[in-house]
Amino acid sequence: MSSQVQRAREEFGVRLREIRKDARLTGRALASLSGIHFTKISRIENGRQNPSEDDIRAWCASCEAGAQVPDLIATLRGIEGMWLEWQRQLRGGLKRLQEKSFPLYERTQRFRVYESDVVPGILQTAEYCLEILKIASEFYETQTDLDAAVAARMERQHYLYKGDRKFAFVIEARTLTTVFGGRDVMLGQLDRLLAVMTLPSVSLGVIPPDVVRRFWPGEGFWIFDDQLIKIETTSAGIKVTQPREIALFEKAFMLLQGQAVYGRDARHVINEAIEHLQHL
Repeated sequence: MSSQVQRAREEFGVRLREIRKDARLTGRALASLSGIHFTKISRIENGRQNPSEDDIRAWCASCEAGAQVPDLIATLRGIEGMWLEWQRQLRGGLKRLQEKSFPLYERTQRFRVYESDVVPGILQTAEYCLEILKIASEFYETQTDLDAAVAARMERQHYLYKGDRKFAFVIEARTLTTVFGGRDVMLGQLDRLLAVMTLPSVSLGVIPPDVVRRFWPGEGFWIFDDQLIKIETTSAGIKVTQPREIALFEKAFMLLQGQAVYGRDARHVINEAIEHLQHL
C-alpha cells in the first residue's frame, strides 16, 4: 500500500476516534451500541483497517453524529479508490484504458482541466497522442495496439462538440515547447490548439512563462463536474471524491485560471511557440 493511502487511512481513523470521544463513549461502549466488534473499532481508529459503509452508519448513529455520514462515506470511497496502480489498469492494454473513461465523459457536463507538461488528451492530435502513448507503452512495458489506443482517445474528442458540455483548460506555457515526436508533430499540435480555441464549448488559458506566480505549477488534474478529481502520477492514478479535497482543487484551479491569459494573448503565446519550433 502506498504511503499516501496509509496516511489517509490513519487520518480517517483519527477522525472517527474523535467522533467517538465527542460522544463520550469508550471503544467497548461503541461496540455494544453499534454491533461493531471492539477489536475492529481499534483497528479502524489506528488506521489498520477500513470500516464498511454500514460500519460508518452504525458508528455515527451510536454517537449521534448522523449528519457526518455523507461526508465520511465520501471520504471512505475516496480512500478505497484513490490509488489505482497503472500496471494493474494497463493489463487490458492502453485501448481499454482509454475506453474505460467513456461513461465518465458521457455523464459529465463541466470539465475543468489543468496540465503542466502535456497537452490534455482530449485536445491532442493523433500524431501527438501516438508519441505520448508510445512512451507509456515502453515505460510500463505493456503490450498494446497503439493504433487502436490512439483511435479510442480520438473518439473521446466528440464530447467537445456533443451536447451542452463546457470545457475550461489551463496549461503551462512549457506544454507548448515540450517536444514530443519532433518539430512537425508539435507544429500540428499547436495548430490544433489554435483551432479548438474557437469552439464555443472551450475556454483555453495559457500561463505565460514570465507570469508572477500566485499558485505553484504542479501535477495535472481533471475536475469532472464537482464530483470527482483525477490525477495521474508516474506510478498510479489517483481519484479524489471527498468534498473537502474537491473544494481545494477547485480553489487551485481558480487561482491557476487567474494566472492564465486568454483569447488574443493566449494565441500570441502559442504563436511564439510555433515561431520557436519553426527555427529548430
